[in-house]
Amino acid sequence: MSKDVIELIGIVEESFPNATFKVKILSPQAKDHELHCTLAGRMRKFRVRILPGDRVKVEITPYDLEKGRITYRFRSDQPLPLSEEVPAREEATEEKTEQAS
Repeated sequence: MSKDVIELIGIVEESFPNATFKVKILSPQAKDHELHCTLAGRMRKFRVRILPGDRVKVEITPYDLEKGRITYRFRSDQPLPLSEEVPAREEATEEKTEQAS
């Protein structure tokens, strides 16, 4: 069995019955794409509550790009690990090294 999944970061737009959600993707790979997601088994087991507006990590399979599985909910104070944030930090460090010279 293959473990080929695509991990993306998104924000919960809407909540439906049976622990299903509509999630809007924030990751640059699929920006503004909307998925219909369910909670992963571990999230159900530990009764992690998801509300609209929460930032979540979603796994999707390459075979069906419209459905996903929520595997992690980020805390409100936790920064998102988006790849777009990395160049901004690198530019800031480059400016600091130029000023130090």
